Amino acid sequence: MTPVPMEGRGAERIVIGLISDTHGLLRPEVFQALEGVSEILHAGDVGDNDVLTELNAIAPTRAVFGNTDTPGRTDLSERLEIMIGNIRVLVTHGHELGTPTPEKLVEAYPTAEVIVYGHTHKSMVTRVGDTLVVNPGAAGPKRFELVPSVARLSIARGGANVEIVQL
Repeated sequence: MTPVPMEGRGAERIVIGLISDTHGLLRPEVFQALEGVSEILHAGDVGDNDVLTELNAIAPTRAVFGNTDTPGRTDLSERLEIMIGNIRVLVTHGHELGTPTPEKLVEAYPTAEVIVYGHTHKSMVTRVGDTLVVNPGAAGPKRFELVPSVARLSIARGGANVEIVQL
């Protein structure tokens, strides 16, 4: 749980749930970990539609395609580019870059102030220049000896910080 502050502008506090790589499994711990968020952003490899239905029971959910998601799904976007408060947030799975790294993501999406991605299954919060780059980790089936996790993105006063929550 490492908050990473971002200086800035704005006023109200918004908390967004970040999740990725569920691969059809929504762990019961996710409900507590994301309790109270105003929205959930899923960074791909969702699995079946039931995952989004269950996440919508916590908060409205938007999701992007991952490399294992069925093509043509209308409930998934190629990429999300949204404003939250005064912060420009981009959500992608990251597989379009081969093996995504924070540096490759910032180079590919230079106007984003926060980039959320998945694909690697490894939770990570870092900064590249002024851009906050977040991988909430994999919340689905345990793989690669990694601890499943999600994240909470807080935006207040025009700045952002992230907390990784292990499941």
